[in-house]
Amino acid sequence: MNPKILAFTKYVLGLRVLLFLLFCSVAAYAQMPFDAQKLSPAKLRRINRRDSLMDKKRFGRAVIELGVDELFPWSLDRYIRKADYAKISFSTVWSHLNPGSWEFDNDEFQTNQFGHPYHGSYYFNAFRTNGHTFWESVPAAFVGSYIWETAAENQNPAPNDFINTSFGGVVLGEMTYRLANKIINNRSRGFKRQASEVVALLVNPTNGLNRILDGKWGRVMRNSNERDSSKVAMAIDGGFRRFGANNINGRFGWYGHLNVLYGTPYEDYKKAFSNININVEVGKDDSSKVNIVSVYGSLTGWELQSDSSMRHLVILSANYDYIHNEAFFYSGQSVKMNLFSQFMLSHKIKLNTIVGAGPVILAAVPDMYLYKGRNYDYGSGLGFNGSLKLTFDQRFAYAINYRGGWLKTINGNASHYFLHTVSNEVSYGFIKNTALVAEWGYFILKGHYDKHPEVNNTYPYLRASVRYSLDLK
Repeated sequence: MNPKILAFTKYVLGLRVLLFLLFCSVAAYAQMPFDAQKLSPAKLRRINRRDSLMDKKRFGRAVIELGVDELFPWSLDRYIRKADYAKISFSTVWSHLNPGSWEFDNDEFQTNQFGHPYHGSYYFNAFRTNGHTFWESVPAAFVGSYIWETAAENQNPAPNDFINTSFGGVVLGEMTYRLANKIINNRSRGFKRQASEVVALLVNPTNGLNRILDGKWGRVMRNSNERDSSKVAMAIDGGFRRFGANNINGRFGWYGHLNVLYGTPYEDYKKAFSNININVEVGKDDSSKVNIVSVYGSLTGWELQSDSSMRHLVILSANYDYIHNEAFFYSGQSVKMNLFSQFMLSHKIKLNTIVGAGPVILAAVPDMYLYKGRNYDYGSGLGFNGSLKLTFDQRFAYAINYRGGWLKTINGNASHYFLHTVSNEVSYGFIKNTALVAEWGYFILKGHYDKHPEVNNTYPYLRASVRYSLDLK
């Protein structure tokens, strides 16, 4: 295992163990709910004022927590693991302040494309969970990433790490922040309340820590403004798939898929991340058990048309994509402009379409010819997508999705790439909340090199599963 992956994993596990121990101590003292009808108006006003103070901005504590997110993993690397790259000095920090010292690094794909964005989510949430707004918390991810790159390692700062940690940290950070606050209902109590607190802590440890510090854990109180009225729809698939990489005979294996839809594009679209779409795919594969992690978050939107028969909305989104299957791997971060359309063809038939395009800020794509020992190249370019879903009587549905991209290498062997993914899905709901699903499609990644032969990676698949859906208020 790469040393940085190991160090970061220990850091995350250590923090979560600490939070769990704190939970065990605090949960025993969780306060019983108050009955507002039995309280005097004056006391009720004092309680509401106290609850309001708990939601105030805590800039000083946010700065301290961001510092802990920097110092804890560095201290682990430097004094426990005694890693060479953690042996910093004033001279290394000073040299890193020179913009000319920055260069792309050769760390493993999982470290750069997943570990760094996840670490960046802690920087973001140091401020987000201390009362600051989304836009006020965004700079924390960039500042935290810059400090780590210049002051936490003696290796030259890497622009790829800076982008992955900051931009990816914002996307993953707001996603986990919203979900954690949605899981907890401050009006509930008992075992259900404590279980929701623990689950939310696992989703966002920083949020759980600050709930303990603020005395919110287990306390019956009003819900904050961050727990909005958006619905959360969840679909869980389980079944089997047949897949074959690069024209090799197909094989069967188990398959699981989780889709979480937070809010809808048509509600509160001016507010950042009012609509989030999360897709996680796991399965038996020779390369990785986690095959897809994809996060879409809306930033702002504009309504074009709205009436009883159709709606058209333009949404600006931030996107994080991670693909790792037997044929190839890919990870990219992008910003897109999306046109959402909804047509009510009849009282039983509904058609939804999405068309989007925008710049890919940074993406990692495989390079079999190796560049300085690294098995992937970094590139930027243009991403585009389109989808259509036709629903009949809320039971039968057909959907087709396309996602593509053109990438020009900015660090690696001189090349450019085309990525194409197509999927078709048919589902039939045979009982309440349960449906049979069949899906077929393929991934194609074409690499065109200036000094090497062209490379085509393909990954066709066929899936059959049972889907269970539920809506959470």
